[in-house]
Amino acid sequence: MQVVLKNEAGLVKEVKLGFSWTTFFFGFIPALIRGDLKWAVIMFALAAVAGVFTFGLGAWIPGIIFSFVYNKIFIKELLEKGYRPATPEEEAKLQAEGIVTPGPSSVGA
Repeated sequence: MQVVLKNEAGLVKEVKLGFSWTTFFFGFIPALIRGDLKWAVIMFALAAVAGVFTFGLGAWIPGIIFSFVYNKIFIKELLEKGYRPATPEEEAKLQAEGIVTPGPSSVGA
């Protein structure tokens, strides 16, 4: 499932909800491609630390963990940067996932 967010300037971003298969298979690279440098560095650092302490075998563990939470993290950061759900249906999707709470509508930017 995907959700469409837009900011006041009219820039539209389509973001996936739920499990991140790209993060599962490619680790920090999807965050890097999305321009989310902060989380790309965090994911890389955690994988490197886990790999060092397990002789390389545990480097995939942070990737599995981030696969479950990264899309939610990315959407929350977009909302903090001023993006809003493009339609009431998009807002309902975010509420169903627990990303935003029901309240005054923030649809449209």
